Amino acid sequence: MDLSFYKSYISEEIRDEGREEGRAEGEARRAAEDVLDVLEVRGIDVPAAVRERVVSCGDPETLRRWHRRAVIAPSAEQIFSEEQDEQGE
Repeated sequence: MDLSFYKSYISEEIRDEGREEGRAEGEARRAAEDVLDVLEVRGIDVPAAVRERVVSCGDPETLRRWHRRAVIAPSAEQIFSEEQDEQGE
């Protein structure tokens, strides 16, 4: 059986791409957990809809913004405040 494909440039590129995607997904998952952890430590109730929105977000910049807001937001919903303002315009 010819296994040369598995040592080829294309095969290596595919593996590297998969690793990068896995790393990005892991970073997003961790960032979402951080947002939820901050709210939990602050004793803020996190409704299911907020939890789902945070967990399903894969954008690191958005999660970073939410994390910063989670530190001072009076409610879990308020971490999305700018997004809600932008949608309402």
